Amino acid sequence: MNFPVKSTTTIFLLSLGLFTACKKERQSTENNQQEALKAGGQLHGHLKQTNTYSSEAVNKWMDMQIRLMAATTGVANVAFTRPYAYSGIALYETVVPGMPAYQSLAGQLTAMPVMPQTEHGFAYHWPAAANAALAYMNRHFFPSASSANKVAVDSLENALETQFRSEENSDIVTRSVTFGKEVAQKVFEWSEGDGYLHASDDYTVPMGPGLWVPPSIPIPKTSTPYWGNLRIFVSGSGDNAQPGAPLAYSENPSSGFYQMVKQVYDVSQMLTASQTAMALYWRDVPGVTTPGHYLSILRQVLEKKQATLDKAAIAYAVSGITSFDASVSCWQTKYHYNLVRPITYIRNVLGHPAWSPLIATPAHPEYSSAHAVLSAAVAETFTTVFGDNYSFTDHTYDYLNMSPRSFSSFRAFGEEAGASRLYAGIHYQPSIDAGLKQGRKVAQNVSNTLKFLKE
Repeated sequence: MNFPVKSTTTIFLLSLGLFTACKKERQSTENNQQEALKAGGQLHGHLKQTNTYSSEAVNKWMDMQIRLMAATTGVANVAFTRPYAYSGIALYETVVPGMPAYQSLAGQLTAMPVMPQTEHGFAYHWPAAANAALAYMNRHFFPSASSANKVAVDSLENALETQFRSEENSDIVTRSVTFGKEVAQKVFEWSEGDGYLHASDDYTVPMGPGLWVPPSIPIPKTSTPYWGNLRIFVSGSGDNAQPGAPLAYSENPSSGFYQMVKQVYDVSQMLTASQTAMALYWRDVPGVTTPGHYLSILRQVLEKKQATLDKAAIAYAVSGITSFDASVSCWQTKYHYNLVRPITYIRNVLGHPAWSPLIATPAHPEYSSAHAVLSAAVAETFTTVFGDNYSFTDHTYDYLNMSPRSFSSFRAFGEEAGASRLYAGIHYQPSIDAGLKQGRKVAQNVSNTLKFLKE
């Protein structure tokens, strides 16, 4: 069964058949019980499925990963899609053996190896397995974390494991911890081959009218020019997602290109308090990073819904996969067209040499808008998972004393995040519009392709 796709006659209840697979799960549970009895295995806890546990432990690890992202310096913002995605996959693969109607993603995600298997007929405590897996992933994805944050990772893992041992047979917890680590190790080893080590290789920036000029302070800086070469998770996720060419470059005041850039300048001269607040809210760096912001929204929704562990695992995995593949698609666009940023044109062509945008211009080409691509992709995925017209309030930046922002739907937050880049002074409106379409298309391709439910 394919990842559900919305049609004009069908309204999502919840993606991936979370509420429609109950009959299959009951039947599989009965089969598991009979098989375990025949095998004479240890039944204590064996029949506790993933959906009988809360997402509390996962929520705590999401908070930890957001903290680690925010504290990491010298890494491109887009690079944080990797720990998000691979951690979600490791979580899902760790707990999917306790989800009888669901299947591994091995064989569906590009070059993904076969995952370790649970011992037949033996009990597992899925939160303990998830705890071990997420601890492993965060240690390995953030090896340069501060001593304080490394201690925090250890403390969280130990505190949760101690809690689980007080609630469950210690042998079961030990078996579960071992399994979670085995899965995480396999996923991490696979992640090392996705090409990220070459994303920032030396790059010769094309020169010419209308082409991007990298920031030159203190030296010319180019951010992850080869990110578009990274191995995507879902084959075909970028099909028909690439936008067409941007407006033809021109310095003629009557041209569409000139007017497009002038809009950025004009908006910057009359920013309202509301527009400024929006731009700063979605700046994300400094902050929790852009992928961290999505993860923060996901964690808030899971807490609000009091979601079970299985739903958290699916949402974590598919939103991470989609954000990563969307980032690859976006970077392919950026470094194909190498379009000039507003700051260069406004200073050199419009004649405002002292002009600066509200937030710092990123060190990569303008078209398409990464914030628009990634936000639209993740918003589309959250819509698929949790339903349309889902109202929520985002408290991600309460810690910075920023007012929380409320939305009537996930798509609304995606559109606002994209629009914020015009007010920030770093993107043209057509680049935002193209990015929103690009991100939605990647999300649709992923949802049409991935099969979580067994057929």
